[in-house]
Amino acid sequence: MDSAIDILGITGPIYLAIALGYFLTQRGLFTRADMQVFGKFTIELALPALLFNALSRRSVAEILNWQYLTAYALVTLVVVLGGLFWTWRVQGKPLALSSIVTMGMACANSGFVGYPVLMLTLGSTVAGVSLALNMVVENLLIIPLLLAVAGSEGAPGQWRQAFIQTLKGLLGNPMIWGIVGGFLVSLSGLHMPEPVSRTVDLFSAASGALSLFVIGGSLVGLKPDGLKGTIAQIAFGKLIVHPLVMLVVLSWLIPVTDPALRMAALLTCAMPMMGIYTILAQRFGHGAISAAALLVTTVVSFFTLSGLLWGLKHWPI
Repeated sequence: MDSAIDILGITGPIYLAIALGYFLTQRGLFTRADMQVFGKFTIELALPALLFNALSRRSVAEILNWQYLTAYALVTLVVVLGGLFWTWRVQGKPLALSSIVTMGMACANSGFVGYPVLMLTLGSTVAGVSLALNMVVENLLIIPLLLAVAGSEGAPGQWRQAFIQTLKGLLGNPMIWGIVGGFLVSLSGLHMPEPVSRTVDLFSAASGALSLFVIGGSLVGLKPDGLKGTIAQIAFGKLIVHPLVMLVVLSWLIPVTDPALRMAALLTCAMPMMGIYTILAQRFGHGAISAAALLVTTVVSFFTLSGLLWGLKHWPI
């Protein structure tokens, strides 16, 4: 009984914050437009501050865990290749749709959901480092690759250009600059002046609750309609296949030696898909299916994530 209460003590606040965002937006206290503003604040200021804090206050040797980076990149690439093969080659779906379906299976919500869960489970330091390493893999490798594949449909020679354009777009991503700035400060060994440090702390502290509230508010109006088989496939791939592949890799291929980061890697893969999933899918005309998948996967993840935490409490990896 105590074990179940402990697990709910971790997942309960996460999903209650999401539910609060949904309820208050549905009741009209906030609007979906408000969620866009809150989300922009989180992405442009709060999460970059959090990433900067997590990296600037630790040595590069502690941050750059190559085992973690390699394991997360390998696992996610396996899911990407498997997802593309299954949807495009086996099921015969269009390449753009196959890429969007695969993106839902492979791109975890490391920031809005993952960080709060890891912070409550493993502490803010491990959660921050894990988030930064996840962002490196997702933003520099997985998302550009899948967008390039989606954009190459009907024009096979265009995938390189799409990939390069996506990478160029990252230069304007504040989270990438938060990571770069954190690494530079860590390398230099400098310490920020106290007023600056406290200001960064204030913005960093705003990321957890606000990001969850935004997820909840953004789910208002989404309907799990149409292509139910595809929605179930995306949810199954994200919540079951992705963490299972990570478990196999951690057990037999790349045993990340730091137990906290090992657990962080597995939990990250068990998160629902990223919050901007629907926005990216809309570029290719698949906003409806992605929105429905985001809603279903986020709701179901409460049960799968709670189950995983319960399992890890009894059988640590």
